[in-house]
Amino acid sequence: MARRKGVVLLVLLMMCYAVAMVGGSDGGRGRREKEEEGGERGRREREEEEEEGEEEGYDERGGGGGRRREREEMFLMHEMKTVVRTDAGDMKVVKGFDFGGIGGAVSEKQIHLGFITMEPKSLFIPQYLDSNLIIFVRRGEAKVGSIYKEDFEEKKLKGGDVYRIGAGSAFYLRNTGEGQRLHIICSIDKPDGFGWGRFQSFFIGGGTNPMSVLSGFDTMTLATAFNVSTSEVRDILTRQRSGPIVFLSEDLHPPNIWAQFMRLKQHEKLQHLNRIVDLQEAATKEEEEEPTWLLTKLFKSVFGKEPNGEDNRRKAPDSYNLYDRKPDFGNNYGWSTAIDKSDYWPLGHSDVGLYLVNLTAGSMMAPHINPRATEYGIVLRGSGTVQVVFPNGTSAMKAKVSEGDVFWVPRYYPFCQIASRTAPFEFFGFSTSARKNRPQFLVGRSSILQSMKGPEFAATFGVSEEKLRRFVDAQQESLILPSASAAPPEDGEVKSERRRRRIERVVGRFGKGMIMDFD
Repeated sequence: MARRKGVVLLVLLMMCYAVAMVGGSDGGRGRREKEEEGGERGRREREEEEEEGEEEGYDERGGGGGRRREREEMFLMHEMKTVVRTDAGDMKVVKGFDFGGIGGAVSEKQIHLGFITMEPKSLFIPQYLDSNLIIFVRRGEAKVGSIYKEDFEEKKLKGGDVYRIGAGSAFYLRNTGEGQRLHIICSIDKPDGFGWGRFQSFFIGGGTNPMSVLSGFDTMTLATAFNVSTSEVRDILTRQRSGPIVFLSEDLHPPNIWAQFMRLKQHEKLQHLNRIVDLQEAATKEEEEEPTWLLTKLFKSVFGKEPNGEDNRRKAPDSYNLYDRKPDFGNNYGWSTAIDKSDYWPLGHSDVGLYLVNLTAGSMMAPHINPRATEYGIVLRGSGTVQVVFPNGTSAMKAKVSEGDVFWVPRYYPFCQIASRTAPFEFFGFSTSARKNRPQFLVGRSSILQSMKGPEFAATFGVSEEKLRRFVDAQQESLILPSASAAPPEDGEVKSERRRRRIERVVGRFGKGMIMDFD
């Protein structure tokens, strides 16, 4: 009996061991299957996150969204500094990129971008800069008074006008538009030989705000030079407290010295400015150690020999209107125009060019390069995307831009601009050369590929000549292309497209048979 019980107990122990072994084996296999299933699910989730990250500007190769966004905006210029602010207006400046060559780009001169806003009946008081100034009247009307070859000139400017003021040339700006603000965009560049880090204004008039350059001389020197009493000198040099941009309306604001200045006749204004020039010359003779610029010498040295040997030209150049110019290129998808020194010779003195582009909704300025200049662009209206490519063939930037945004593209770097689908995309800008830029397009009927297609070029892509020809000839348009599929979608469209792709991925996991059952 005891023996029988021992056998039964042994059998039960063996059965328990076998069950444990089977359970353990199944459990291990179950765990592995769950782990594999979890890994597959995790992999799919990571893929979805990466795809969403690509759509939202994240870097799927590591480094996080912050690094991706930072890289994607490397050619956007966000740092805008207010250099002048008064009740009558303000001036903001975006510092140009100062580089000695990045990623193979050659060294280019630095251009700052200025944005001036002036209220109705206001004046940007007389001053001169250590930099060349090219102004573009974005909106409104203005009068610019300046010294040209020792003569005083006044020019009326309207929207679209371009006008150059040389370094060292005294000038003022007045908003003459009836009841409307004046908006000006300008390039600011230093002439060769002046290597200071930032541009500097030298205000001819002023008081405690801003201080006149005359304030640097001692009172007795000024009294002697002007042939007035020292008390009169102190009175003149302490009255202005309104800032560099002042109101001229006596109805809303108390009379000031600049309202009186603007009422002078043209020859009287010249006498007033020349008196200051004479003062500085006299003061410099008395104080030889005083490091003062002589305005008259600057006026004479700013402009060199004119084109065609016309260096005796006395009259100041007129402005040039971008809006009145017929576009250099245009089709159903937009137009573009550029001006250089052959169109407006004063640009040659600054070695700066200008351009204006208007793209219809959803269209694209074909990928191209600028072989002669770096470009600075300002979005005037609408929105779109700017894409820039590194020399090694990787993406440098793909950023959305809208009205007021500033961007730049280094010389030689391939890039393109794409309008959003909702409205035209208009942008204006400056280039670092006054010569014809002659951009090289990489796509389209006027592209490099069209000119060079042949057996050699086909071999570089590893395809037949016939296949390359079909590929290149597929685009029938030049320069500005229809590109609704490439245009940046709106936020709602992005979400809708992302949702559609998710549904397709989910449905696809059940196999084609299930999809066919729904047809």
